[in-house]
Amino acid sequence: MFRKQFGNLSRVSTHLSRNVLAARVASREAEMSTNAAPAEAATAPPVVNEFRTGVGNPGEHSEVQIGKFYTIPMQEKKQIFSGGGLPKQYEQQIKTFTEACLMVRSPALELLNYIKRADLSKPVVRYVLYGDNGVGKTLSMAHVLHYGMLNDFLLVHVPWAPNWMKRPKESANSASQEGFIDLPFDAAAWLVHFKTQNSKLLERLQLKTSKEYVWSKRESTPAGSSLIELVEHGIARIKYASETTAALISELKQLATAGQCKIMVAIDGYNAFFHPITRIFSDNKQRVSPDRITLTQPFLDITNYDWTNGVCILSVDKIAMTEGYMESYLPRYLLGKEGFEHLDPFVPVHVGNYTEKEFTSYIKYYLDRHWISKTQPGFEEQLKFMSNMNPYTLMQLVRGL
Repeated sequence: MFRKQFGNLSRVSTHLSRNVLAARVASREAEMSTNAAPAEAATAPPVVNEFRTGVGNPGEHSEVQIGKFYTIPMQEKKQIFSGGGLPKQYEQQIKTFTEACLMVRSPALELLNYIKRADLSKPVVRYVLYGDNGVGKTLSMAHVLHYGMLNDFLLVHVPWAPNWMKRPKESANSASQEGFIDLPFDAAAWLVHFKTQNSKLLERLQLKTSKEYVWSKRESTPAGSSLIELVEHGIARIKYASETTAALISELKQLATAGQCKIMVAIDGYNAFFHPITRIFSDNKQRVSPDRITLTQPFLDITNYDWTNGVCILSVDKIAMTEGYMESYLPRYLLGKEGFEHLDPFVPVHVGNYTEKEFTSYIKYYLDRHWISKTQPGFEEQLKFMSNMNPYTLMQLVRGL
């Protein structure tokens, strides 16, 4: 019924500019010529208006910027998110608009304020993003990751942990731990992601391994090797990618505690590590639990509080679970007793639907990009009613056909 009544709100035409009010087009003609230029070629300062901010450094964001969009340079976006970390539909939007814009929202700003005021000499603090489906937990984490990259944090980022438990690329019996399952291709892909995010900083810091790692009778990584060498070994020798990941995480914890680097851990869908079962089968055709996956333990270790000089940003999500475990979005329910006790104490950060100001900015941004057109009076109120101001639902309503 809603589709018949309001279907014209979500239709996208190649000639949307004809449907936009003439006055709006005329007032923004010069601005659009700047905004629509490819990000790679644009060197002019960012356009500032009622829904954009020219403050591009997340560390400088404050309450003044709440509800406004800021632009991530394409090179930085590629470095941080080439291995994942942004919703698929949001990635498509970035390609369409040729710019990566994030809205400054209160949950991300709250996290940034905590991190900037944190005493990194104390045991690591765990922050848990929680909220209903589609409210923007992943993009809030992306905002904080951008801050971490600009402020010389080594990023230990898992874009979506449930992928390992639900849709692994390949599984195999672990050669080093009897009864455990390796995910060699997923581990290698994560190492590539880690290297892409951190290679420049790793080259500058020149971090070394603390001990020798023996992989087989013929292969080993000597003590004093660079962390990049360790990572590249896991990428080149996929068979040992899971073991290399565990070794890397262990080394990072030691190096951070020794004050040689600072680390930002960011894991989306963290509660997947505490789900009763996975969709991975053992040799006897039984589903294995997450604690029998070799990739699980390293990321549980780095989210413990037994190290310093770092922060942990984790998200819990209903869709990280399987059917039958989605009744609540609260951390205690999604993490279960074991997961809750593992993180306790932690700082919860609630992510909710758009506020009125955020909703208005969102609509203005899409009108500015000629992605939607104002076809009838009151269309904003209709969108608000249909979406309940849920960010994901709103994006679905205005997406292209």
